[in-house]
Amino acid sequence: MAKNAVIIPAAGSGTRMKLDYPKQYHEIAGTPILIHTIQAFIHHPDIETIVVVIPKEWLESTTSLIRDYNIGSQQIQLIVGGSRRQDSVYNGLKSLSADTDVVLVHDGARPMVQPTLIADCLQTAQNGGGAIAAVPVTDTIKKGDASNVVVATIDRENLWKAQTPQAARYNLLMQAYEVNGNADVTDESSLLEKAGIPVTLVEGSETNIKITRPEDILLATIIMQKDGHMAKQETTMKIGHGFDAHKFAENRKLVLGGVEIPHTKGLAGHSDADVLTHALCDALLGAIGAGDIGRHFPDSSDKFKDIYSIRLLEQVIEQVQAKGLRLGNADITVVCQKPKLAPYLEKMISTIADTCGTVSDNINIKATTTEKMGFTGREEGISCHAIVLLT
Repeated sequence: MAKNAVIIPAAGSGTRMKLDYPKQYHEIAGTPILIHTIQAFIHHPDIETIVVVIPKEWLESTTSLIRDYNIGSQQIQLIVGGSRRQDSVYNGLKSLSADTDVVLVHDGARPMVQPTLIADCLQTAQNGGGAIAAVPVTDTIKKGDASNVVVATIDRENLWKAQTPQAARYNLLMQAYEVNGNADVTDESSLLEKAGIPVTLVEGSETNIKITRPEDILLATIIMQKDGHMAKQETTMKIGHGFDAHKFAENRKLVLGGVEIPHTKGLAGHSDADVLTHALCDALLGAIGAGDIGRHFPDSSDKFKDIYSIRLLEQVIEQVQAKGLRLGNADITVVCQKPKLAPYLEKMISTIADTCGTVSDNINIKATTTEKMGFTGREEGISCHAIVLLT
């Protein structure tokens, strides 16, 4: 069997998407674009190795993402990208073994590539030279000047719009890089052409779009709905509710959401008595049908004496992930008369989000009082409600 590999360059910033994070991590149908793209190759029988080239600062989070989606991490290598797309691809190419047969290169933001197109590009490259997915130009092509005035109409016959995958035998692509790797090019076929290596056009698909602008998200969603891809990505949703309450105690630190809050008293408990984190743990455990926090972290065990409750949350999140689930969002309400928590909410949200492996937008924490009614109103303690959605 041929030893084929795919390099998925995903180290760009995607500024045209107007996001504050790389576009390949934006979700379509509840799943990041990059995960959709990787899944297309994980499920393909002719691909043995997948090399994903990403920004250095996203290495850790991408590792977690692949683990969370349980998509064959042993088959995937993560490589840090270079300053240009071609540098990123070359980094990936150098990570492959020399006995690799055919190498595909496919854009990380092109998530709807079909198995037949992957197979066609592999076979074409196997037969000799290189291959590039492309679609014939059907629109009239105009050439404009610097002022956007039309100066010519271009004959569209024999014109094609380049896509990916692009493919070549490993030794030929390596040769093309060694000869012309310093030249500025926009794709691998350009390097092959410069090296005198023939590249054959393989007819692609108009649905094999690259996510570049915000409107592409809507178009991709419609395409996925039409071809049934959305249905494959749908996952079970589970809801959990958690509640906890602790009374105030002298000579104790007050910890809420993993953040130490200045106050005259702390909360009584076997651990650090972080009532917010405990309620969240109970909500998560409830959503996966795993009982409550007392079952997993009993107050009869010295192991959990004065433990920082964020450590407990980490263990609960591991149980959630082991079920193939992840936190969609959490809505948390802390009930206390004093102290005022508003100045600390942002840090709590950040701490909880980091621990749960999600973004801060998915965590909402509110603080309220009972207008001096009940045990919280009498400043005897603090209670907390948490609701979570897992997907």
